[in-house]
Amino acid sequence: MSSPDGGGRRSAARIEETKLTAPKFGTSGLRGLVTELTPDLVSDHVRAFLASCPTGGALWVGRDLRPSSPALAQVVLETARAEGFETVDCGAVPTPALALAAMGAGAAAVMATGSHIPADRNGLKFYTPHGEIDKAQEAAIVASLGRASGSLARFGPGAPTRRHETAGAEWTARYVRSFGARALRGLRLGVWSHSAASRDLVLDLVASLGAEPVELGRSAAFVPVDTEAVSAEARAQLRIWASERRLDAILSTDGDGDRPLLTDGAGEVVPGDVLGQITAARLGAETVATPINSNTGVEAIGVFGHVIRTRIGSPYVIAAMEAALKSGGAEARVVGYEANGGFVLGFAAHGPAGPLAPLMTRDSLLPMLTPLAAAHRAGVSLAELAASQPARFTAADRLEHVATERAQAFIAGLAEDSSRRAAFLARFGESFASEGRADGLRLTLASGRILHLRASGNAPELRLYVEAESAGRAAQMLSAGLGFLRETLG
Repeated sequence: MSSPDGGGRRSAARIEETKLTAPKFGTSGLRGLVTELTPDLVSDHVRAFLASCPTGGALWVGRDLRPSSPALAQVVLETARAEGFETVDCGAVPTPALALAAMGAGAAAVMATGSHIPADRNGLKFYTPHGEIDKAQEAAIVASLGRASGSLARFGPGAPTRRHETAGAEWTARYVRSFGARALRGLRLGVWSHSAASRDLVLDLVASLGAEPVELGRSAAFVPVDTEAVSAEARAQLRIWASERRLDAILSTDGDGDRPLLTDGAGEVVPGDVLGQITAARLGAETVATPINSNTGVEAIGVFGHVIRTRIGSPYVIAAMEAALKSGGAEARVVGYEANGGFVLGFAAHGPAGPLAPLMTRDSLLPMLTPLAAAHRAGVSLAELAASQPARFTAADRLEHVATERAQAFIAGLAEDSSRRAAFLARFGESFASEGRADGLRLTLASGRILHLRASGNAPELRLYVEAESAGRAAQMLSAGLGFLRETLG
C-alpha cells in the first residue's frame, strides 16, 4: 500500500503525466510526445486511415524539419507499402505543397509534423484525394483503430517507394503564375526562415515575384512558431530586424508551412484573421467560413454576402465550406480562414496575373501574397492597408501543461458559477453581457470586448483568445487573463 505522503503522490503524478502526454487524435490529426508515438501506434493510425477513407490506391508522404520526423515518415511509408499501396516519398516539404501534389495525382497523403508544437512532440496530418479529412472521416479513423491490421494487403506489399522531388516547386509556381513576376517588384522583404519546411521555397518565391529577399534567423534546431500566439521575444526580434534591415515586410510560416506569419514594415505582426478577411475580399469571395475566435471585423466590413461561424479547427471550416459549395452550385465563391491565418480557397479565383485553382487545405502563401500585392499596387504600406480594416483586434496565447479534463472543468466552473466568473472579469474591470458555449466559453463583455477560453483538442493546453478595439487593449487583456489562469491553475 502506498503511504499518503509518498507513493500516493507519485501515483497521482504519474496519472496526471499520462493525461498530459498520451497521444491524441483530433482536429489537427494525431499528436503526442515523440516517445509516445511508437511504430505500433503510428502504424495503427495509418492502417485505420487507409481502411476508412478514400485514398485512390496511393499514399504520398511528407515531413517537416523536426528531428523525429524522418523516422516517423518512414513508419508511415512502410505501413502503407505493406498494405499493398503505392507509396510516394516527397521528403521535407510544406503541408500544403504535399496536399496539392497528392490531390493532383488523385492520391491520399500523410504529413509527419507537429506543426507549431515543440520538438519533443510530433504527429500526423491526414488528407484524402479531395483535401483535409473532415469530422466524419476523423470519426471513422478512430472507429477503425485496432481493427484494420492485415485487412488491406490483398495482393502482398506494394512496389518500392518512389521519390517525388518537385512538390514544393509546384506549390510556389502556382503563385508565380497567378501573381506575376512583377507583383512585388521594388520591395525589400525579410524571410524569417527559422526551421520552417517552407523556408527555401519562400525565399525563392519572393525573388520570383520581383522582390529582394533578405533571409533572417535560419536555425539548425527546430523552433516552434505559433502564428496565432507569437511570443514577445519573437515580436521584439521581428521589430529589430525590420528596422535594422530596412524591410517593407517580413514573411514566415509555422513549422510545416500551412500557417502564415506576416509583419508590416515596422515589424508588427498583422493578425491572421485580418490577413484572411483582406484576402477574401480581394479575391471576390461571397461566402466566408471562419471559426468563432476570428475577429468580428469580417462581419463589420460589409462586403460578404454570408459569414459562417464555426467551431475552432480547419475540419469545421472545411465542412462549412463544403456545405456552402454544395448549396451554392458551381458559381459559388466560398473561402475559409482561421485566426492563425491558414487560408482555404474553395473556388476558381483570379490573381493579378492569372487564374488560381481551388485548394481545399490550409495554405500560408495566399494570405501573405494577396495583401502584400494589393498594398503594393495601391501605393500604400501594408500597415496602412491593415489599418483600413474595421478596428477589431485579437490576441491569443495558452497556458501549457494543463490536462484537457482539468481545463474543461475550469471552464465549466466559470460558466456555471457566477461568483467565479465575476472574479475572473474583475481582472479586466468589465461587466458581463452574454456568453456562448459553441466551443469552450466565449464571454462578450458590456464594452463589446470578448474573452474566449477553450481546452485544446490535441495538446495539454488551456487557450485564451481576446478581442478588443485596439491592439494595445487586446494585449493588456491577454496578459491579465493569462495572469489569472497561472495563479488559479499553476
